[in-house]
Amino acid sequence: MSETLRPSTLGEILDRTAQLYRRNFWLFAGIGALPIGTMFAIVALCGVAGVAAAATVGTTNLTNPTSIVLIALLVVVAVPIYIAAGIFSYAGLTQAAASTHRGEKVTIRGALASVRPRFWRYLWFIVLQGIVVALIPAAAVAVVVLPLIWLVSRLGDYGLGIGALIGFLVFVLIASAIGVIIWRALGYSIGLAVCVAEQRTAWQSLQRAWKLTQGSKGRILVLFLLMFALSIAASMIGYIPFLIIVGVSTAAGGNDPQYATTALVVAEIANFVVNFTLQALLAPISWIALVLFYYDQRIRKEGFDIEWMMEKAGLAQLASAAPAPESAGVSGPAAPPDTVEER
Repeated sequence: MSETLRPSTLGEILDRTAQLYRRNFWLFAGIGALPIGTMFAIVALCGVAGVAAAATVGTTNLTNPTSIVLIALLVVVAVPIYIAAGIFSYAGLTQAAASTHRGEKVTIRGALASVRPRFWRYLWFIVLQGIVVALIPAAAVAVVVLPLIWLVSRLGDYGLGIGALIGFLVFVLIASAIGVIIWRALGYSIGLAVCVAEQRTAWQSLQRAWKLTQGSKGRILVLFLLMFALSIAASMIGYIPFLIIVGVSTAAGGNDPQYATTALVVAEIANFVVNFTLQALLAPISWIALVLFYYDQRIRKEGFDIEWMMEKAGLAQLASAAPAPESAGVSGPAAPPDTVEER
């Protein structure tokens, strides 16, 4: 961490993010792949359950009632498992990024184990963040927009001018709500880093994140735009195997419909696997960068670099171990005893 004990530009944060990811690739890739692996397992189980149910009732139609009920029960059980995997992955990535940034050694097992005692706190933080960022602004706009839409539907052909005005107002309100949601998402974006690194409650983490991100929302927005661009590029790359398989199979299979159907299924599976693998590899980048933004804001606003150097030098422990001055008597250091008689 000594190489970044100063305020960093966005380029330096991104460069540091790439360095940490490259040096600890298997650590971050392993933790980031947890939700994707869980998703693969869920999809596979749903497919096996559907086929088994279809075989039991003697039909290959997966829309029979037995298959539907079995898959529905499996989904009800699988959704909480997937949510738990996501919480372990996000908090584990944050913990791993904070530890490696501080120069500490951490393993996949150690990072995930650190999440277990505070799992419900992190889950509540994610839920509360969603409520504060998106649900409240969306509900506030819905309270105004829905009556306006109902009013336009009642006007009919007799209020085209008023309807157009109300439609424009609805557009402005919805656009404003989207802007507010984005702004609040940027302000609370480092909240999980606060919750993990400082062990604060969910509400305290949100409040502290909002204060720390003052003046840096633009830089965080650029980070998210870059991640969005990388995600689109990864999706396009993942679509390449699909196109290759479909093209080759079309040329080789001719007009055989069964061959074309099989090739299409294989191409879809290949596209799914490649795309989700690339997304899993990209997931740790944003979490590492947000942790670095968290530490950078602490350096800018709180002098965390000085605090860290004092801690490394052992001065923080000495300061905390020093006895407090007595409350009685004159404040400040005591006067030395007289060693010379008054003349």
